[in-house]
Amino acid sequence: MKILQVEGLTKVYGKGDAQVKALDNVSFSVEKGEFIAVVGASGSGKSTLMHLIGGVDRPTTGKVQVDGKDIFTMNESNLAIFRRRNIGLIYQFYNLIPTLTAEENISLPYLLDRRRPNPEKLLEILGLLALTDRRTHLPGQLSGGQQQRVSIGRALINDPAVILADEPTGNLDSRKSRSIMELFKMFNRQYNQTLLIITHDEKIALQADRILTLEDGRILRDEAVRA
Repeated sequence: MKILQVEGLTKVYGKGDAQVKALDNVSFSVEKGEFIAVVGASGSGKSTLMHLIGGVDRPTTGKVQVDGKDIFTMNESNLAIFRRRNIGLIYQFYNLIPTLTAEENISLPYLLDRRRPNPEKLLEILGLLALTDRRTHLPGQLSGGQQQRVSIGRALINDPAVILADEPTGNLDSRKSRSIMELFKMFNRQYNQTLLIITHDEKIALQADRILTLEDGRILRDEAVRA
């Protein structure tokens, strides 16, 4: 089952001599439960691709379908709701709310919808992320690895169709990076969670099912990773 379909995605910034084509007619699809690594040099279009798939930005041309929904046919209000409920976004620098506890940051997608999170699901995620004894701590009271686990929990709380992670281990040391990647692989295997991870780390990319290599805004290679 295709959970993500990207068709002819193009993003152009600026005009005239200052025009930059960040993405150039990119197309690919992702099956439910796949783990995709997106690699490429700085400026190749990796982050632009993630922002468009995540509905954070809109393309110049092209289409993105998430779980069968064409996200760019939605108005901004409906897109924000859809994104919150169906797309988990994880960034290198965590983007946690400093005045909210770990538990509240994880629950944020529910709180923004004025809904109460399922307490059993919340406890399960806190336990899986080894955050049960840190649930009432503020981000400033947590280590970098713990803060990144909170951001992963926030992305997972709604059982999203797809999780997009932009250099999720880029701000962590090697030990914490391995721990975070083990969590991603666990959720991918045990919960069939679809993952797209942008990374410059070849070791991380080789843990994926497929590697998409971008160059100058285009897909240079789309290859399966052999076990």
